[in-house]
Parts: sequence; structure tokens; C-alpha cells
Amino acid sequence: MAPALRLAALLLLLLPGPGRAAEPLRYSVREELQRGAFVGDVAGDLGVEPRRLAARGARLTSGSGRQYLALEPGRGALLVKERMDREALCGLSPACFLSLELVLEQPVEVRNVEVEVLDLNDHAPRFPRQDYRLEVSESAVPGARFPIEGAQDPDVGPNSVQSYRLSPNPHFALDLAGFQRDSKLLELVLQQPLDREQSALQRLVLTAVDGGSPARSGTAQISVRVLDTNDNAPVFDRSTYAVKLLENAAPGTLVVRLNASDPDEGSNGELLYSFSSYTPQEVRQLFSIHPLSGEVRVNGTLDYEEASSYEIYVQATDRGPVPMAGHCKVLLSIVDANDNAPEVVLTSLYSPVPENARPETVVALMSVTDRDSGANKQVRLSIPPHIPFKLNSFKNSYTLVTQGELDRERAPSYNITITATDAGTPPLSSHRAIQVDISDVNDNPPRFQESRYSVYIPENNALGVSLCAVKATDPDANENAQVSYSLLGGDIQGLPITSYVSIKSDTGNIYAVNSFDYEKLREFQVVVQAQDAGSPALSSTATVHVYVVDLNDHAPQILYPTSTNASTALEMIPRSASAGYLVTKVIAMDADSGQNAWLFYQLAQASDSAPFRVELHSGEIRTTRKLGDDSGTTFNLSVVVRDNGEPPLSSTVAITVAVVDRASKSIPDTRRHVKSARTYSEITLYLIIALSSVSFMFLLTIIVLTVIKCYRYNVYGDSCCGGFCGVRERCPAEMYKQANNNIDARIPHGLKVQPHFIEVRGNGSLTKTYCYKACLTAGSGSDTFMFYNTGGPPGTGPHAVMTERHLTGQSGQSAQNLIILKNDSITPIEVRLN
Repeated sequence: MAPALRLAALLLLLLPGPGRAAEPLRYSVREELQRGAFVGDVAGDLGVEPRRLAARGARLTSGSGRQYLALEPGRGALLVKERMDREALCGLSPACFLSLELVLEQPVEVRNVEVEVLDLNDHAPRFPRQDYRLEVSESAVPGARFPIEGAQDPDVGPNSVQSYRLSPNPHFALDLAGFQRDSKLLELVLQQPLDREQSALQRLVLTAVDGGSPARSGTAQISVRVLDTNDNAPVFDRSTYAVKLLENAAPGTLVVRLNASDPDEGSNGELLYSFSSYTPQEVRQLFSIHPLSGEVRVNGTLDYEEASSYEIYVQATDRGPVPMAGHCKVLLSIVDANDNAPEVVLTSLYSPVPENARPETVVALMSVTDRDSGANKQVRLSIPPHIPFKLNSFKNSYTLVTQGELDRERAPSYNITITATDAGTPPLSSHRAIQVDISDVNDNPPRFQESRYSVYIPENNALGVSLCAVKATDPDANENAQVSYSLLGGDIQGLPITSYVSIKSDTGNIYAVNSFDYEKLREFQVVVQAQDAGSPALSSTATVHVYVVDLNDHAPQILYPTSTNASTALEMIPRSASAGYLVTKVIAMDADSGQNAWLFYQLAQASDSAPFRVELHSGEIRTTRKLGDDSGTTFNLSVVVRDNGEPPLSSTVAITVAVVDRASKSIPDTRRHVKSARTYSEITLYLIIALSSVSFMFLLTIIVLTVIKCYRYNVYGDSCCGGFCGVRERCPAEMYKQANNNIDARIPHGLKVQPHFIEVRGNGSLTKTYCYKACLTAGSGSDTFMFYNTGGPPGTGPHAVMTERHLTGQSGQSAQNLIILKNDSITPIEVRLN
């Protein structure tokens, strides 16, 4: 086995075994190997199967531009990708290493890989010149020394120059003491004095041999010319000058001032300084030497990253007829200056990142390089504060990971500027910007612009009319922000909500499915749900309150008195009735509400001289003057009841008022129907019969009312009949008239009674809507409180319920009847039951 292969095997045995994650993987490879040559078993050293490496996306990364090695995922082997020349990679450095990084994903793992490039003896020693010419004075004494440039070999270690041989001759020998001190100068030592007359020219062969296997060698010819004058060569005060210089030294900066001397006199002692012939050309371009003063100065731009040291060979030559030269070496060490900014290399970027990503989620992999050295090479990475990201570092690699919570709605993306700053003086920095996008997660439910909507729609609306449009927005994106609308289940008056309204799922427009009737349905509410298309879907609700606005679509309905096309209502008054006498009272109701239910009463074709008038608001018909004997016996009145709607609706009732000669104590409540075309004698006969009937009916009415009142008092008690207990009874229309007559008989002259209609909405146990009309007395022991049901189903007709309530005293305050009497006047009230 070759020595290089043995060394590679030994290095592989010394590599750490699998499981030691902190140790890098180390391999060695000989230079000049062909592409595809095997370097090492990465999978075996990691302790994983090759297919596992391929599944985790294993790859090699390098901070340098060229990739000399490659990883074969199928075998998990490290192979040569490009032929390597150690001398081109590392120059004369004793050790040559390639630093790589093995990146594994799922999960992310980075391993350092170090590969040593082993040297081959592929270069033979070579002298700077093939022919050396020396001129030696014949006066030179034995022991005189003559420096000769040594051979150069790009190989290192044992493959470099190991020894020199000089062809046998009696006058010169080779002194290798300088070579053993790691000097490139050899010295020829004069052993015997020269005699120009015997031999004017000596020819020697100098051979350099390296230590490779097989060994390589190089030769140079040395021609020694014997002179018989100027027998002293210039000598420098030091053979080697060690100098340090900053790499940012400006051109013209003094490097060193050389000093050489020659004991000869005259021109043989005058010296000229110059670079030795074997000084490289690049050194001659970077530095200059003054021929007289020996000052070496900077002539170009130095760069520590290209060369950290220089060897400058200088000779001092005298001006003798046969010039003699002395040599010295300047060892120049370049001190690094912080003139290279660090560079951030982005290896991998995982974007977009879900907004619900957990902390420590890897976003990006990166490394940093700096061509400087020492403290100037120490780099620190930083990112802006107050962002939900942070940097983790291990050796020369960095990971950008999440920290805290991400919210796409607040920040859909981040432009993260990564700043790399070295530790030099002054520090240098560079920036690398990466954009990290945040992907959406359905974490926001739709939100309505309002949590409660109020809609007012007139009754008798057309089918399909738009009620309103609800709007919900979702700050999420794509399907997570697509909002659809629906109605939540429920019922209104026993029917499903969809029987009344519908909603368009994509726009949120709500339409009326049915025509609303204020008298049947005054208000209802609908719960609308907005739901997004995310997974899982999120939703929210809003309540839409729909209020039906009343229209004047019902004409007033006259409850008392009633008349038909063939007959009229009959009322009788005594001829002795004075002005202001109450003839009767027209009672009407309107199924509408609000101002549409405000009723006004007036006589049709009334004149200022008419003997009767109608109270505008109460409907009471009274005499305007006392009727004399010359007045007629019958009067035909037409009362028009009109509401306050727009446009107003009205109803008419015809009433015949008969004037009788004898006044009765009370007016009976029996209705009479008479024909319009009667003779005077027939009317008189009927009046006599009517008076008799009225007397009988009056007595009967007094008895009936007394019995009814006692019965109701014993059955319901005072608290029920006067406190809105909700008892509903059907009473004949005659009871209205009798009640009004009793009221009118007790009302003092001049006291005005104003009726009031009030709305009562039932949202609790009271499920019907009632309209109450209060007609109260100020001084009597009882009052009458009438209310009418306007919320019954169509076709049943209006009906009335009348109860009586006894007042507790004459102070003006009643008990639990919500009626206030003050200063002998009746105050209208409004009652609203919710």
C-alpha cells in the first residue's frame, strides 16, 4: 500500500463514529484524482442508511465558489467532483483543508465536513536560473563563501527539496547549513585557492533532490570565472531583515532601509542595490528599491487575503571592474487590516410560513464568510428588533426561526434585513434582505358591520321587496374570507321564519317572502348568520329587527248606533230638553293604530241654525238650543266618522231623532226603526206606544243593571274588574248605549270628556293587541273602562269588553286603575302593555 493511501486509511480510522454530532466528519483525499473517485462513506460514518440521506435531501454546501467534492445520495458516498491541485488551492501551506457543510432537512441538521487534500510528488525541483555565473578573485582565500540561489519545489513536506549535490571538484564544496535553517540560499565554499593562470573558468553542476517516491531532481550549471582584482564582495549588516507592514499601507510607504558595505576602495567599494534576479515579478510590481540608498518602499496595493507574507531578495553590487555582489533577504509579514466586509450566504429559505407556526420553526438557513483574519474575521449577525423572528447560531451557520405569534392580518409579510458585522476596528458590516411571507389560517370569524339592524317596512308590501342588506367582513384571505349568509331557524306565529323573509347567500340582501299586515304582525326579528369558507368554518350572527309600519287601510267601524240601508237608528228626546242636552253618542273604532286611528265626528250638511251638533272628538250628539213647540217632531241626522289617516277614510250612520212631548227620567236603550215616509197621525200613535215602552224598559233596565253589577262585584271582586285582569266578555250593543246614558246623566254641565285611544302591545302573557277608550266621570261612584280587540283574525269582526271600576274616594286618585281625576276634570290616559 502506498504511503498516501496508508495515511488516508489512518485518518479515516481516527474519525469519530456516528452519534457524535458535535464532531465534524473528517476525510482525506489525494490531489490530482479523477472525477468520481471515492473519498469516504458519509452514510456509514453518520450511522444511517443511504436512502435515509436521500429522503432527507442531503446536500453539500461550500463557502467558496467552486465545488470540488459531491455527495452521491444513492450510496451516501463522498466523491471527487473536480480534479484538485493542492498547490493551486493552498500554495506552500503545510496543511490543506476543504471546509464543507452537510445539510439535512426534515428536521434541519447541519454537519461540518473537513477534507484534507494530500500532496503528491508531482513537481520536480527547479532552480530560478539554469546557469549561474560567478566571478571569484584569485586572491580569494580558502573558506570564501559564494551564495547560490536554491531550487524551488511547489510540493510540501517530504515531497519538497530535501538535499543538494555538487559535482566533484578540488576547489569548491557545498555548505548546506543555510538550507537546513530553512533558507533558500546555498553557499559554495572555496576549499583551495584559485589560480587564474592554471584555470580561468570552473564549471560545476548543482543538483537539487526532493524526498518523494520516486525522488525527483533538478540541476543548474555554475560557471566560476576567476578574477585577479576586486576580491571583496559587498556584505549586508544583516543577512535577513524581518519587517511587518499593514496591508492598507499607501504606495510610497517605507518598508525597510538596507545597509551593505564593501571594504574595497574606489569604484570597487561603490554599491548599487537591486532586486535579485530570482525575486518574483509580482514582488517587483508591489515594491521598489532605491539603487543608492537601499530603501525598499511600497509600490502597489497590498492585499493580505492574497498573500500574507513576502520574501524579497536584494543584492548589493559594487562598481569594480568585475562587480561583486552581496545578498540579503527581507522577510515581510503583512498585518491584516479590516478591509473586507462580511458576506451572508443564504442556503435555504422556507417561505411562506403559516401564521399558526410554532415558535422555533426554521425559516431560513444561512452562513457567513469574511476574508479577513483574526478579530477581523469574527462576525456577528443581527436582525431588527420587534419582529417575531430570531437568529440561532452554531459555529459558522445560522438559522432564522420564529418566535412569538404570527398574524397575517396584521403583517402579511416581513422584509427582514440581516446585518453581518465583524469585530474589526473600525467594524465593517453588510446587509442581506430576505422576504418572508405569512400564509393565511382561518382564525378570524366574519364580523357584521352592526350587531343589530332595524328595518321599517310599510304593511301590504309587495312580494320580494328588499328589506335591507347585512354586511359582514372577514380579515382572512382567499376562501377563508369568502362569506355566505343564512337565516337561523325559528318561527313567527307558528310559521317558519322562511315563510316571511329570505336572504341571498352571497350578498346578504334580505327580501320579504310574504306581504305583512300590521294588524296581524307588528314586529319580528330575524337572526342572520355569516359563515366563511375556511376549514373549520367560523361564523357570527346579527339580529335584524323588522318593524311593520301601519297604513290607513281600515275605515272607521261604527259600533253604536247601527243603521242599514232600509232603516235608520231611532233616538227620542223630550221637547223640554234645553241646549246642550245629550241626545246620544256615536261609538266607533278603527282597526288601524296611531294617528290612523284618531277619529273625528261631524254632521253631514250641518248649518249654524241646526238644532243639533256633534262633538268633534267624543261623538256626542247634543242640542244646540231648546226645542220649541214650533219645532218638528222628527229630525234626520247623518253622522260622518272620519279617521286621521292619509288619505282619510270615513263611515256614515243615519240617526232619526224623535221629539216627544213628555220627558222621561231616562232614555231607554232600545233601538227603534221607522220608515222615512210616515204621516203625522201615524207618528203620534207610535210616539204614544214608544213612551209606554220606554217607561217599561227603563224600569227593566234599572233592575237588570242592578243585578249585573251585584253579580260582577261578588264574582270578580274590585281588584279584577278595575285592574286590567284580562277578562274578555261579549256584551250586546244595547249595553253601550245604557252605559253612555248613565255616564251622561252624571256628568256635570260643561264638563268635557275626551276619549283617548291607546296602543297595547302584548309580548308576554298578553298575546292580543287591544285598543282602549276611556270615558270616565269625575264625581260618580263608578266609571266605565271600555277596550276593543283589534288583533283578532279577519272576519270575526270587532267586539268589545266593558268592565266597571269603583273609585276609592273623591280625592281624585283611583286604586289600580291608572286613571287620574283632578280638579273635577277627566284626564285622558295612555296605557302600554309590553
